[in-house]
Amino acid sequence: MGHVQDRWFKRVRDPETGELTRVRTELHGKGDRYRVRYLDPDGVERSRSFPDRQKKAADEFLIAVESDKREGRYINARAGKVTFREYAESWLKGQSDDAATRQTIGSRLRSQLYPFFERRALSSITPAMVREWLDWLLGKGLGASYRSVLFELLSSILGAAVEEKRIHENPCRAKSIKKPKGAPRKVVPWSASRLRAMQLALPLRSRIVIPLGAGCGLRQGEILGFSADDVDRDAMVVNVVRQLRVVGRTLVFAPPKRGKTRTVPISESVLGSIDGHVREFPPVAVTLPWAEPQGRPVTVWLLLSTDDGGVRSGDLFNKVVWKPAFARAGLTYVNREDGMHALRHFFASALLAQGVSVKELAEYLGHTDPGFTLRTYTHLVPSSHQRARAAVDKVFRPGRRRRTSDGLGTA
Repeated sequence: MGHVQDRWFKRVRDPETGELTRVRTELHGKGDRYRVRYLDPDGVERSRSFPDRQKKAADEFLIAVESDKREGRYINARAGKVTFREYAESWLKGQSDDAATRQTIGSRLRSQLYPFFERRALSSITPAMVREWLDWLLGKGLGASYRSVLFELLSSILGAAVEEKRIHENPCRAKSIKKPKGAPRKVVPWSASRLRAMQLALPLRSRIVIPLGAGCGLRQGEILGFSADDVDRDAMVVNVVRQLRVVGRTLVFAPPKRGKTRTVPISESVLGSIDGHVREFPPVAVTLPWAEPQGRPVTVWLLLSTDDGGVRSGDLFNKVVWKPAFARAGLTYVNREDGMHALRHFFASALLAQGVSVKELAEYLGHTDPGFTLRTYTHLVPSSHQRARAAVDKVFRPGRRRRTSDGLGTA
């Protein structure tokens, strides 16, 4: 059990009477008067000082400490004094083995969180401060969806601080804070004519991106990292095992998003497009590090390359190949709708139109949660109204069967 020490006075026993008398110490009038001394759950002695006339506050602090110890809620006051940036940098190290993912999170921290929270102690971050930060983001003109991502990032960091007993509560979870929510964006798939126009407008060497994206549902990085060796001709499937991405400023080969490899069925027409491309533009052997700049070197015979045998990052491909094709096709490029991800949407809409289940589509797209696939493409699922009408008509349709008074036919 801890105790409150009065540093200005002490009790001395009178040698003649044996009575205890309170006398001043040499520290009287110097510094804080009261010092709370207690043992933390690890048996380490801790202390906190209070000024003169704050005896009640010192007693209440000791009671709170002992109560937190009994309930397992004890937090060392010094633990929360670490700065937000110092703690976030430590937190980031354990978030992902994927260097590119850490790079993305680090970029968000540096651009949108550190400018506001960088030097603040964890224990000083309050719900009011979080609200001020959200207003600051809004003032920067950031979209609701991006602000939602940033809010979850901040909440994850502060939630980890709670788990590590650096702070008592996560201020992002306060009832007074409303999490930003982006308006759901309805996917509008390209028409077949728009897809064809883009294919014709792309340089010959790059036209293969259309069947790979719209015919196999590959992401941009998976298309750029695709090899004809990834096709299993006996099973008529594509094994999606890698993507091309940038980590730091270095191009690397890496596993697909979230490390989720997958198998996608390939049609005869798409396989024919790949074979035709290989005949006209033989694959190029490209050696890059795996997953991160210091990773082991991996050589892949890439289907897509530049005229001089090089490779382009996704951003560079967009800039010099993809976007210019819209102008040549006489089309207007619309941000967030006309990126190469539009090819995956076309793939999804085509499969749903042919009755492929959402669960199967999720597997082909590499979605971990089929629920996400359903939420994204539910409006593209063919209506069952006509099938329902046909089923009812089999019962109620007038025909050669004798009709009864209730309208139902009998054999």
